Amino acid sequence: MSEITQKIKEELLNRCKIYQEKTGYDFWEEHIRYVVKNAVELAKEQGADREIVELGALLHDISMSSEYGTREEHHIYGAKIAEELLTKFNYPKEKIELVKKCVLNHRASTNSRRETIEEQCLADADAIAHFDCIPSLFSLVFKEKQMSIPEGTEYVKGKLERDYNRLSTKSKERLRDRYETIIEILFTK
Repeated sequence: MSEITQKIKEELLNRCKIYQEKTGYDFWEEHIRYVVKNAVELAKEQGADREIVELGALLHDISMSSEYGTREEHHIYGAKIAEELLTKFNYPKEKIELVKKCVLNHRASTNSRRETIEEQCLADADAIAHFDCIPSLFSLVFKEKQMSIPEGTEYVKGKLERDYNRLSTKSKERLRDRYETIIEILFTK
């Protein structure tokens, strides 16, 4: 882990701790750590710039753990926070732009165009992380969104289907057996 990555991780962990104390939800343990792990693995496999991908993974949901902006636009607010933090730590401007693009284009639900392998690695890592911690998706629908069991179950199934369908071809192949097993076990009546 590079020095800048370590500084960003420390900043993020602090924000996650404050968020957890207020809400009971541990963003780091329930989501971000999985995204970082998957992003680093994908960056290695696909020859992407590991530091850019890892920074993007650490920062992709920072607006939510910072309680800044809306969930629907967290990628936009997250890119702003990423720029502020990376600038504060004197990270090179051209690299800041690459990290910002990763944060802006990580969401599967926005259908944004990913122009670099780093952006695709982060988008795939975020989607794959949802399969790593399915209980957090159920927590979202039942605790935060207050959905009924049928509504929440359908929401989670749809989210996993959308995430899988928007993966890159390589990541889809990598996740196929796991995806099919999860859908069969959790959602077959």
